[in-house]
Order: sequence, then structure tokens, then C-alpha cells
Amino acid sequence: MRRISRITVAGAATASLALALSACGGTSTSASSESKGGNKGLAIAYDVGGKGDQSFNDAAYAGLEQAKKEFGYDTADVEPTEGETDADKEQRLASLAKQGYNPVIGVGYAYAAAVKGAAEKFPDTTFGIVDDSTVESKNVADLVFSEEQASYLAGVAAAKSTKTNTVGFVGGVDIPLIHKFQAGFEQGVKDTNPQAKVLTQYLTQTAEEGGFSSPDKGKTAAEGQIEKKADVVYAAAGLSGQGVIEAAAANKVWAIGVDSDQYNQEALAKYKDYILTSAMKDVAKAVHSLAKSVKDGKPGTGIVRGDLKTGEVSLSNSNPKFADNAELQEAIKTAKEKIVSGEIKVATS
Repeated sequence: MRRISRITVAGAATASLALALSACGGTSTSASSESKGGNKGLAIAYDVGGKGDQSFNDAAYAGLEQAKKEFGYDTADVEPTEGETDADKEQRLASLAKQGYNPVIGVGYAYAAAVKGAAEKFPDTTFGIVDDSTVESKNVADLVFSEEQASYLAGVAAAKSTKTNTVGFVGGVDIPLIHKFQAGFEQGVKDTNPQAKVLTQYLTQTAEEGGFSSPDKGKTAAEGQIEKKADVVYAAAGLSGQGVIEAAAANKVWAIGVDSDQYNQEALAKYKDYILTSAMKDVAKAVHSLAKSVKDGKPGTGIVRGDLKTGEVSLSNSNPKFADNAELQEAIKTAKEKIVSGEIKVATS
């Protein structure tokens, strides 16, 4: 049986550096000495879409920045490369560990094989992986979330906001992780308004086809749903979700963001009046908390899950039209209480 530990929360920090990992993606860092045992600080390797996606990867970067400020140590963050293999990813993680970074976190389920391989080679380094629970290693923390719970609340919001009884879901890639978002959303919609219809579309079958990194694909999918009368569209599609939000704004319907509070993302500022809310998962807290556990000499390992009860998944309240809607807020509060108590069991597929 795997050891399961809950990593304590805190705000964390680092000082960035500048070097390049040849054939392994661009890195932001500043020091090159190698050190055994992890004398440097946190390093993260981004998922598809990289830094600047205003969503999943940027949330991980926020955790790194928090660690940087709090702990005052070196950090590194590395971009993915197009068409890279598991071996490329493992080389990237191993290089960071060899340089002394600890912990080293792969952002996204695609790092599963790479994290497992690197963790075996560097047993004294703590590794983390976001959104995967399959890495069976004693020095790995699997940072996972109950995305379906936040998505259920997004479904409640959509069902209470639609005027056409038609809402949409756009998934980036047709994989089990994104099925959790869809399942929770559909259940929340149907439990709130049984007359409402949910239109669903996945952009690609694999990440390599650009499902998480193609705003144009997201925009086209959302436009198709809007033509079919969807007046609220929820995207779980990484960078591609920006296209969904753009299409919603152009057609003056609601978009629901994901992972980060997309209402407050600078790159999406011109669309924010049409971002109803965002189904968030606190990747920043998970990243920071793992860094803190290593800093405190008690590295977190095993499955570390964030959910509504822990506060690590939630809906954002930044849009005043959402926050000030008393009926909507009451419906969401009631649904949240029932999920936390176990009265509502949210489907994951």
C-alpha cells in the first residue's frame, strides 16, 4: 500500500536563474553548479501550452513564484518542446535533479513515465506530478484534484444562467482526466435544470494534436455550440480555452473558465465581462506545499488530493454579476454543502 500524506499549505518562494537545457526545452534559471541531495529549490517542467496559458501552467508558475518569495532560494521552470518523447521529458527532469533542484515537479499527466524514471535514478530527490495518481514511487508526490466537484458547481452556475436551456462543454483532449470535468459539469446541469441540454465536443484525441494548445480549435468548437443555441460554454482545454472565451465574448454569451481565475487574467481582460466564473483547482497551493514540505525536511509523498472540503477546488467569485447574484450563490452554496457532506456523489466519468 502506498503511503499517503497531506502536505501542509504555505506561500513559497525562490530566486530564478538562467540557463538552457539543450534538447529539453527552454529553462528560466540562474546558476549552474551541481549539488547532490538537492541544495537548490523548486523546479517545474511545464505541460503542453507552456507558461502563458492563463490557466493550468500559469497556476503552477504562481506556486513557484510564491515559493521563491517565501524561501529565497533558486528555482527553475522549463518549457516543453514540440514533438518531445517520454525520454526527452525524463532527461529534462533528471537534469534538474542532477543540478540539485528539489523538489522537481512535472506539470501534467503526460509526465507520468518521465517522473517515474527520474525518481528511480535520483532517490534522494523528491518529485511531484500534477494530475496523475499512477506513479508508484516512494519519493514521488501525486498532486491530484477532484475536478469533477468544481465542475459540478460550474454546471449549477450554467443551469441557473442559461436562457436557452442549452449549454456547452469543450474538452481539450478526449482522455479520462477531462472526462471528470465533463461528468461533473453535466451532472450539475441536470441536477439543477433537468430540461437543459449539454452539447459536448472534444478538440482532439491526443495532446500531440494540439487539443490543449490551439485557441483556434477552441474558438471553432465554441462557435459551433453557440450556433446551436448554447448560451453558456465551459472549457476544460488549457490554452485552447482562450479561443472558447473569445468566441463567447464575440457572441455575447457566457464562458466558464478553468483551473485559474480567468476573469482576472491580463491576457483575457478584454473578454472578462463574458467570463461568468471559473472552475478552479489550486495547483499553485499544491506546488508550493510540496516545496514547503521539502524545505521543512518532511517531503510529501503518495497521493495528495485537493477537493471542495480542503478548499483546493472551487468556483471563482471575481465577476460581480456572478458574485452579486443571490439566487445563484445560494444554489452553489447548497450544492457545495451537499457534496462535502456526501449527500451528492459526483460522477467522474
